[in-house]
Amino acid sequence: MPLPIEDYGLIGNLRTAALVGRNGSIDWLCAPRFDDAACFCALLGGEHNGRWLIAPERALRRTARRYRGDSLVLETTFTTASGSARVVDFMPPYGERTDVVRIVEGVRGRVAMRMELVLRFGYGNIIPWVRRAEGGLLATAGPLSAHIRSQVATHGKDFRTVARFVVAAGQRLPFVITFFPSHLPMPLPVDPYAAQEATLRFWDRWCSQCTVAGPWRGLVMRSLITLKGLTHAPTGGMVAAATTSLPERAGGDRNWDYRYCWVRDSTFTLYALLLAGYRDEAAAWRGWLLRAAAGHPGDLKILYAVDGSRVSWEYELPWLSGYARSKPVRVGNAASDQVQIDVYGELVDTLCLSRTAGLEGAADAWRFQVTLLEYLEKAWDQPDHGIWETRGDKRHFTHSKVMAWVAFDRALEDMTKHGLPGPAARWRKLRAHIHADICRKGYDPSRKCFVQYYGGKEVDASLLLIPQVGFLPARDPRVRGTIAAIEQDLVVDGLVLRYRTLPGRERAPPHEGTFLPCSFWLADALVLSGRKAEATRLFERLAALANDVGLLAEEYEPRRKRMLGNFPQALSHMALVNTALNLTRDAGPAAHRSRQSKARGRA
Repeated sequence: MPLPIEDYGLIGNLRTAALVGRNGSIDWLCAPRFDDAACFCALLGGEHNGRWLIAPERALRRTARRYRGDSLVLETTFTTASGSARVVDFMPPYGERTDVVRIVEGVRGRVAMRMELVLRFGYGNIIPWVRRAEGGLLATAGPLSAHIRSQVATHGKDFRTVARFVVAAGQRLPFVITFFPSHLPMPLPVDPYAAQEATLRFWDRWCSQCTVAGPWRGLVMRSLITLKGLTHAPTGGMVAAATTSLPERAGGDRNWDYRYCWVRDSTFTLYALLLAGYRDEAAAWRGWLLRAAAGHPGDLKILYAVDGSRVSWEYELPWLSGYARSKPVRVGNAASDQVQIDVYGELVDTLCLSRTAGLEGAADAWRFQVTLLEYLEKAWDQPDHGIWETRGDKRHFTHSKVMAWVAFDRALEDMTKHGLPGPAARWRKLRAHIHADICRKGYDPSRKCFVQYYGGKEVDASLLLIPQVGFLPARDPRVRGTIAAIEQDLVVDGLVLRYRTLPGRERAPPHEGTFLPCSFWLADALVLSGRKAEATRLFERLAALANDVGLLAEEYEPRRKRMLGNFPQALSHMALVNTALNLTRDAGPAAHRSRQSKARGRA
């Protein structure tokens, strides 16, 4: 059986990332890029599908782990009857290379340890050719090679590399795997101890830029580090999660590939970075957005690869049994080809915020933005697949229409504030028309709330964003009624489901998890509604769901008290940052985003 999702920690080098289990096993690594073929993928089906275990041979009395300060250097301390040993895991975040460094440190007494390395390329489908080379082992298959170095004698057994050794108090034994293109010369060896110090210095410098204070600074800092760890430094793109196919329901088939960058997350990302003091990262993210979205506005995708390339394929890996027998295991994401109108509003809102923040180059985006809006003038009233990416029929989703309103609303603000040219009268009239259309067709007077889609009766959690984007004030009776309906219909054990039903589907499957970002959105809506004490209690409940090293997945299943979905989830962490800022600052992200509309006056 695989470890629970919450038993993993994240390490990364700002180009790719790995998950390290509480048991000392690296069970997931995509090298050398987030969405490249995995080298370690035991997380998705069996110990022979690639893993790297370093752990004590004998029974454990206790396991403890932590990050070393504010960094992505992970320490796992194993205590046995004979002593204690620590495994330090990290990936140096500099240069073009990908090194995974593991240092075994003796803490107390003497501990018998074992190492088992199962290298499998191509998501476990390819056994590489392994041979002795230059003081270590060289594993090669197709375009990728891995050089394994250690001071411990190893030997091959059943297509695995294994070792047994003893570490004494005060002793350090390093293990390093360096991945590189097989057609290039082998890189020079990395000094593991110097690399550790350099990695700690890197994170110390980066974290010193943080401007967040207050009672939850530690939580916010860990979330910001996680977001940085999910960033592809060469391009500025931020993936939604480090993994693919971790299920929304154990044993279910809603298993998606999240190793891509979602346009929908752009405004949340920018607020979290800007208000925490990370302008360089914010500018890099905005630049990534502009490059990825460039082209005909009708071709705008909801997600892109980390280099901005388009992802229009999705395939299954039948040789993997899936996490907790959750099949299929998928690579790629067919939702990329869906029509989702809300992404136009998110993109325009992000560009508006960029100008407000004075990010360099934001003015150059105006012509591109005008082209997007000219397309949206003709497309906003069409049905789409909506924020939850339903793979059924299109509908007129209320949230999609609200975000179309946001697009024209923010464009009119830009024109007023920055003197930018455009058809102001036409867009002002259209903004008013969209607003009226939503209030007439997306609101159910009998239920006294907005609904998931025109003509429907159900609510979904995206409606919590109506006050946050400034469509209506949080104290408007229609918004209050919507929040009350969501609290009644979607809250389970204090946490928020995305929806109960989707168009063309039966009710949501049993034991599907509550969606953590939506639970933070409820806290934001409560803050805007003047219910700060309730919002604080909800935030603290959500923060307590983070695992022992501060990481959050996409979902949480209250009945079994387990995390679900891909991990760690960027949207969960940026939601944590934004909600913490909403609770500790008068001009937090939600208040700032909604006040933009108040200052202009609404349709």
